[in-house]
Amino acid sequence: MKNFAAIVVIVLSSLSFGCSKQAPAPETSDTGPVNGQLAAAQAALQIDGEYMRAIVKEISDDRYEGRGPGTRGDDAARKYLADQMAALGLQPGAADGSWDQTFDLVGINASQPATWIFEEDGKSLTLKQWEQFIVGSGVQEPQSEISDAELVFVGYGIQAPEFDWDDYKGIDLKGKVLVMMNNDPDWDPELFAGETRLWYGRWDYKYLSAAQQGAAGAIIIHTAPSAGYPFQVVQTSWTGVQFELPAGDEPRSQVKAWITEDSARELVAMAGMDLDELREQAYNRDFKPVPLGITTSIAFDNELTRVTTGNVLGLLPGSDPELKDEVVIYSAHHDHLGIGTPNAEGDAIYNGARDNGSGMALTLAIARAMVALPEAPRRSVLFAFVGAEEQGLLGSEYYANHPTFPRGKIAANINYDSVNIWGHSHDVTYVGLGKSTIDQILTDFATKQNRVVKPDQFADKGYFYRSDQFNFAKIGVPAMYLKAGTDFIDRPPEWGREQQDKHTEEDYHQPTDEYDPSWTFDGMVDDGLLGFWTGLAIANADEMPVWNVGDEFEAARIEALAPAE
Repeated sequence: MKNFAAIVVIVLSSLSFGCSKQAPAPETSDTGPVNGQLAAAQAALQIDGEYMRAIVKEISDDRYEGRGPGTRGDDAARKYLADQMAALGLQPGAADGSWDQTFDLVGINASQPATWIFEEDGKSLTLKQWEQFIVGSGVQEPQSEISDAELVFVGYGIQAPEFDWDDYKGIDLKGKVLVMMNNDPDWDPELFAGETRLWYGRWDYKYLSAAQQGAAGAIIIHTAPSAGYPFQVVQTSWTGVQFELPAGDEPRSQVKAWITEDSARELVAMAGMDLDELREQAYNRDFKPVPLGITTSIAFDNELTRVTTGNVLGLLPGSDPELKDEVVIYSAHHDHLGIGTPNAEGDAIYNGARDNGSGMALTLAIARAMVALPEAPRRSVLFAFVGAEEQGLLGSEYYANHPTFPRGKIAANINYDSVNIWGHSHDVTYVGLGKSTIDQILTDFATKQNRVVKPDQFADKGYFYRSDQFNFAKIGVPAMYLKAGTDFIDRPPEWGREQQDKHTEEDYHQPTDEYDPSWTFDGMVDDGLLGFWTGLAIANADEMPVWNVGDEFEAARIEALAPAE
């Protein structure tokens, strides 16, 4: 690893990064190690801004209808990606020799009731759908129903024995409706991870946690700071068809819901309590669930459908006879929200240009560079365009459960999702910094770009658990998720953060996430080069990366690497 990195230092010294274009690398036919890396630098020139611009513009066109899972737009996007990878010279990467690793999804379209009534001692409170609550089904059945169930405030709804934290305290909550706060405890860096949100703070954990208690339903109290996005994202993301992998024997609740903070405040006040006081109680390890004395009933029909989507897989076989059965996986999700609720302008197509047309374009550009190498890397490289990410990381979950390489043979995952469209930056955000030995590899190459690697700069949003690298990490694969920096060249100090906040507030999961000709792709080139060189180093190294000692995913890696009995 060190020798390889030292050689690349020589290569990178001939290149210019950051605020100017790359200088062409010297042409060479020599197969020696240094000249071989100079040829690799020449291949890296395939990571080109205009190439990526054309892909984003195409894949986010209205013709793809927002790439909703199982739709004709989904089919068209998957065919487009397969055609692009075939044109580059990659091989089909699915187990059956095709480009598509197909899988089934169950679609659940809950007929959102117009109102939801809560009662307490002769009093009642009626909440309005859309403005005050959004409800979804927790079951893959024709109807979801809760009848005369009591509401119980359960704080964060977290059981984390490693932090000596249990919000349930062994209390029987079967058949109850659990009202819970978003996020996880964030005031102490030694407790959970301080401001860095863990999986415990994510909605998918919370609904699963409630189901494991036997609850009839769960209601998450939305606030923009605790969710990391405004309530409009809940409105657009949680209405219409919601997809899941076919149900197994896992626990499920009937109803999964969100309510606004103001509505939660009214609800708790009806019980003669104060929401802020309840939350204050929940900030302590000794918190116990608080029955609210409020009951509710709700029933709604679910339209069930079954569709097929897929992960589009392209493979560059490795050149080393001993290492080619190991693999570096680049991933980017190809789906978005499809056709949904129209916005004020009447636009109902959720194009997903940045999310994740940009990530697909960058990943294809890296594939283009890898294929241009004079010799393939020692390990194989798989380019995985996974489906149904917006529905809960379903495509990467399916791949993790049905990998095309044994999980102990997957050296690393490098994921791109909603990348930099604002230009050159002095920094790059590495979501997952501090978790694995990928850190040093990436940092070395970023230094050659005169850039600083920073940990998640929006740590309270829990990005590590919100994109596909999470499912690779759960099976033990060291994973890297690169996002835009915030310190942009020739811009005021807060400009980068303002642009990202603006995108979240106005365009994230909205019809306005459309291709914009004013987007600057220079920063995408910089981040693509980082991913290319980092992945190439991992693919050529003698040893695979490892999780740092004590990391939450270390045990899964040890298990994956254990010899079969």
